[in-house]
Amino acid sequence: MKLYYLQGACSLAVHIVLEWVGADYQAHSVARDELKSPEFLALSPSGAVPVLQDDALLLTQSTAILQYLAEIHPEANLLGSDAISRAETRRWLGLVNSDVHRVFGLFFGWQKYVGEACKDELFVGAQRQLNQYLSILNQQLQGKDYLTGTRSIADAYLWVTLNWSFILNLDISAYPELVRFHQQLAQDPGVQAALKQEGLA
Repeated sequence: MKLYYLQGACSLAVHIVLEWVGADYQAHSVARDELKSPEFLALSPSGAVPVLQDDALLLTQSTAILQYLAEIHPEANLLGSDAISRAETRRWLGLVNSDVHRVFGLFFGWQKYVGEACKDELFVGAQRQLNQYLSILNQQLQGKDYLTGTRSIADAYLWVTLNWSFILNLDISAYPELVRFHQQLAQDPGVQAALKQEGLA
């Protein structure tokens, strides 16, 4: 099994889950300027990480890879043990991927959407939308260490997106449950191992 990743990107969530399930894998770092190279586009036509190669399977898209890893390692219980718990995991995974990640993408890649003159206005709107999602997640974490009550693939993805708030100097102190969650999961051995491999710890 081989993971293609970009340092600190959403592929870090997959990296963490590979550690959580105890997979036998190799991690291959891809530089940002390699993402649009013919060689990498042959693996990922969208020019995006992560990419997971598992024998004949070549899989892209974070949520697909995360669910695949959880399903082939049911003993790790990172997706859920029944239909209801799996639906809950997918609910929060969807919010993080489709909403939280998307808004962070506006901060990182604003040049794709607006010119310099509109950047500040875009950031104000993005921050307002992000605050709405963070409030929902903060509420969900009250009284629990993980989004669904037990550790899941959604937690790995959430941790990575919260990490971006520190890179961007976005203040999340208004969401104490998220701060607590981020601090606690930062001490997780799997998280630490993935960070070390990516040169982030």
